[in-house]
Amino acid sequence: MRELLLMEEKLFRNLTVLSLEQATVLPYLTYRLAHDGMEVIRMENPSMPDPNRFIGENRLSEKGMNTYFLSINAGKKAITLNLAIPRGQELLRELIRKLDVDIFLTNQLPKNYLKLGVDYENLSSAKKDLIWMGITGFGPGSNEAAYDPILQARGGLMELTGEKDGNPMVVGIPLPDMGTSEHGYGLLMRALYKRASSGEGSRIDLSMFESTVSWLTQPICLTKTFGNKITRRGNTHEFFAPVSVYQTRDSYVYIAVGNDRQWESVTKLPAFQSLAREEYKVNAGRISDVDNLNRAIEEITLQFNTNELIPLFNEAQVAISRVNNIDEVIADSIVQKKVLHARDEKTGVLLTLAPPPFTSAFLEEKGRALSFPPRLGEHNEEIFCRAMGLPASEYAELCAEQII
Repeated sequence: MRELLLMEEKLFRNLTVLSLEQATVLPYLTYRLAHDGMEVIRMENPSMPDPNRFIGENRLSEKGMNTYFLSINAGKKAITLNLAIPRGQELLRELIRKLDVDIFLTNQLPKNYLKLGVDYENLSSAKKDLIWMGITGFGPGSNEAAYDPILQARGGLMELTGEKDGNPMVVGIPLPDMGTSEHGYGLLMRALYKRASSGEGSRIDLSMFESTVSWLTQPICLTKTFGNKITRRGNTHEFFAPVSVYQTRDSYVYIAVGNDRQWESVTKLPAFQSLAREEYKVNAGRISDVDNLNRAIEEITLQFNTNELIPLFNEAQVAISRVNNIDEVIADSIVQKKVLHARDEKTGVLLTLAPPPFTSAFLEEKGRALSFPPRLGEHNEEIFCRAMGLPASEYAELCAEQII
């Protein structure tokens, strides 16, 4: 079975991805493809590169390599190409053909597709089985700006996040960005299967807004079908109780009781026996008095340190967790074994990167180490000269004219 898995995953290592990318949504998607061993080449304008290169701290003392850029760009190569002029667009078509690009990706506004020569019709004419994906905020018919918090606001996530009587809040991670990336990953796998079966390429238009709204499974169904008012509720759950954050002597825990049997187990713990009330025996009773119930629970949890409370609930087989900060998450025994790394040969800096959702055979083979996030145009000569075959004189001329 293991040999079969390795054989299947090696298929990905023969794939080449060319991505005109910036910000988060597309760089995170190509980062995921790099985890599978695909050759990912990120393409940027030489004079107006990815703005995220300049966000965060300049800890490497190097322009265009700020900390915010480093977290989702390891494992890639980087080239520059000015697509605003015809020669740049000609070179793009040559790249598609000569590198035998399998997947082309862009998160440019749709109005720029024709202007930059990155539209599906143009690039698929250079390679008929090309898989093309355009990620936009609101679909290929819209040129509206779509930053992640805007999508959270319009897509309902902010309405669902925050305290019950407080202001709407953004989710702590850029879910529209990263959620769209994961949806894009699945769509690309489907397109690769289609191509393997039929020899045909694909055009995929993926809307970040539609991706965001697709997560609203319960809110949309219950609101439109049954007239429920679904809104933010803090740390509680609308249908189960007790489910919330509770303070302990030294930190916070999250306790989640999923059924009446689990609640009975809680009330058999010596410190919690006072909560074994008739009206709380069934979930509906606990929900109807949830505010008083949660206050009573916290009066008890405040008598314990977190490390004292967790074993009690584990023994009762009731879900509980410390509310971890990021350092504590990294120190988790599971996470420690799964994080990725990338070392910079130039500075010696070693990046610790978030673990992938699934560890591919490629990552295991590489010891969970990826190449360091690339400098702007770092692989120009490798790609344009050695891979594409541009003569050195022509390459030098293109660089002088700021086409590359």
